[in-house]
Amino acid sequence: MFDLHRLRLLRELKHRGTLAAVAAALSYAPSSVSQQLSQLEAEVGVPLLEPVGRRVRLTEQAEILVAHTEAVLERLERAEADIATSLTDLTGTLRIASFQTAALTLVPAALDLLRDSHPQLRVHVTHQEPERALPALQARDFDLVLAEEYPGNTGPRPAELEQEDLLDDPLHLALPEGADVQGADGPTAALRALAAHPWVMEPEGTTARHWAMTLCRDAGFDPDVRFETTDLLLHLRLVQQGHAAALLPGLLWEGRPPTVALRQLPRGRRTRRVFTVVRRGASGHPAVLACRQALRRAAGTLDAR
Repeated sequence: MFDLHRLRLLRELKHRGTLAAVAAALSYAPSSVSQQLSQLEAEVGVPLLEPVGRRVRLTEQAEILVAHTEAVLERLERAEADIATSLTDLTGTLRIASFQTAALTLVPAALDLLRDSHPQLRVHVTHQEPERALPALQARDFDLVLAEEYPGNTGPRPAELEQEDLLDDPLHLALPEGADVQGADGPTAALRALAAHPWVMEPEGTTARHWAMTLCRDAGFDPDVRFETTDLLLHLRLVQQGHAAALLPGLLWEGRPPTVALRQLPRGRRTRRVFTVVRRGASGHPAVLACRQALRRAAGTLDAR
């Protein structure tokens, strides 16, 4: 029988990419990780890693082992959920990752509900964008991720992850102080009217940036992006002071009236989807169920404002 600990190291290598990253994540020495994987190769009787430059990649046989390891770990997570369900009090730690606007609006309200209903549950929250948080969820660094999906930017959906919708968040063109789009006839014309204006957007490589660039190019121009940050509060401040145009989500105002002038976006580009993601094996864990329920209630409170 193969050693589960060594199988988990092989799985970690698939998700984290390098022996050094596996060692850092698990607080091991890289030489120890390498030694354990060499022992696993001896157990299996075939090569599991092959060199590619200065790195290594998994062989076909290693990929087969990782697929079976995922199934074993999923079953163990279901066992953990069953044990937790059998207990009277909900305890332990729930690790959440959230993008900024959800962390500002939905998470605090959900934390209030969880504190009242499950005072012994320890909730750990990390601000992390979905591009990094979802791979970290697969690597078991988090138990639940709050994620977003922009129009026309549907990402891959790994079979081992389970999604649950929370809300549709409206997206708007935010007009900088002093900008004049009164003569613009329709959403696309309003975008085009700001073609020569500086813009603030999220950094290259994010789905938000890809969506925003596609939106502007479909309107007939390449935006002059002078400011790049994932901090949407800074986006808002730059708009308020007339330094940049922006594309801002409704969650930024937490159900209150907007503080800058907004214009509608073209049809099919007006909302982003906000949802929770968990590993399939952990979806029945009472802490995950409680958190999802609290987030749904928090989202419902926002909708009712």
